[in-house]
Amino acid sequence: MKPVIALVGRPNVGKSTLFNRITKTRDAIVADYAGLTRDRHYGNAKHGKQEFIVIDTGGFEPTADSGIFKEMAKQTRQAVAESDAVIFVVDARQGISAQDHDIANYLRRLGKPCLLVANKAEGMQEGHRLVEFFELGLGEVMPVSAAHGQGIRSMLDGSLGALALPEEEDEEDDGSPKPLKLAVVGRPNVGKSTLINTWLGEERLVAFDLPGTTRDAIHIPFEREGQQFELIDTAGLRRKGKVFEAIEKFSVVKTLQAIESSNVALLLLDATQGVTDQDAHIAGYILETGRAVVLAVNKWDAVDAYQRELLERSIESRLAFLKFAKLHHISAQKRQGLGPVWKSIAQAHKAAMCKMSTPILTRLLLEAVQFQSPKRAGMFRPKLRYAHQGGMNPPVVVVHGNSLEHVTDAYKRFLEGRFRKAFSLEGTPLRIEMKSSSNPYVDKD
Repeated sequence: MKPVIALVGRPNVGKSTLFNRITKTRDAIVADYAGLTRDRHYGNAKHGKQEFIVIDTGGFEPTADSGIFKEMAKQTRQAVAESDAVIFVVDARQGISAQDHDIANYLRRLGKPCLLVANKAEGMQEGHRLVEFFELGLGEVMPVSAAHGQGIRSMLDGSLGALALPEEEDEEDDGSPKPLKLAVVGRPNVGKSTLINTWLGEERLVAFDLPGTTRDAIHIPFEREGQQFELIDTAGLRRKGKVFEAIEKFSVVKTLQAIESSNVALLLLDATQGVTDQDAHIAGYILETGRAVVLAVNKWDAVDAYQRELLERSIESRLAFLKFAKLHHISAQKRQGLGPVWKSIAQAHKAAMCKMSTPILTRLLLEAVQFQSPKRAGMFRPKLRYAHQGGMNPPVVVVHGNSLEHVTDAYKRFLEGRFRKAFSLEGTPLRIEMKSSSNPYVDKD
């Protein structure tokens, strides 16, 4: 399971710039303006062979008791609770502040691995300007420059090395079929634990729980009609009442890790709440990781005909990128509509592991080109010659030819539709890669 590292510090010390540098993206907005980042932001990163999750946070003021700074502090505490290690970012040019002392005191009490990083240290002599940060009591100070990429490799070596990650043991293959890993994901209170309890026929999962007590999702073995499953629940709800107000009831990290470790993801929506931004973000991550997916709208019995119509329109517009997924209307509490969900789960997994022969793929490709040729790009028209399968879970189709860099996204979707129909690929993403042949005479005189 991927480790999690949280970036923490006071406003405008360069946490978002560091986040973009680590993830090699521009996902986090960066500007010379304090307090720009407010919500926590998640990203995937890789250092060497080690993959991990990075959390960018807003400016942290542990003592804030009102206004937007209190809400930002709640977001940061949640990120730290979800993380395995913390990178505490300070400003090497502005020096130490009282706010840095407050953050250091908070991190020391938690006892998690913490790396102290002095950002904006480009062009500075290491030594006298960094000595003052030792009074924070967090050990050595590591100078870096997020803007120029200096010291990033050493910083990641230190933060990941502090985790003492166990080496993954190779699982012995005894020939027995492996259980299908099914992750039940969704927003808080959509009925994930209720659904799993209904399947199991017992109160296996507690609906109310203290967040932060366990970071791992709950794995439950389950058998249905001879098929072995491993159910992954991502509940992590808090008790009702004033219990740890600073910690939200929804752990994003648990959901991301559960999706990545699963074979199929069951995205549960709440009919009474509609499709929210959080639903769309989870759905987007499922698509990004390439997992097979089934959609289920829970509490369908609790809404009237007008609300149902609005919900279906909302799903069509906001989750249009999951058109390939099967949609079910269920009631976990009343055990309604659960049977067809299992059929769709099995079908989605079968589609994700589908084997497509090269002759059939090439024939389908040539038939598609004959039916509709790709658009000409300048003097050249892309020539699609043959196709083969490049991977499973999700299925990948690799198309070879000439000038394929000019193939439009619309034409790729056209090809995707032809392949899906031919192989009944319902419930799984399908990725199409274009590989152009090199010209053997390009370097000839």
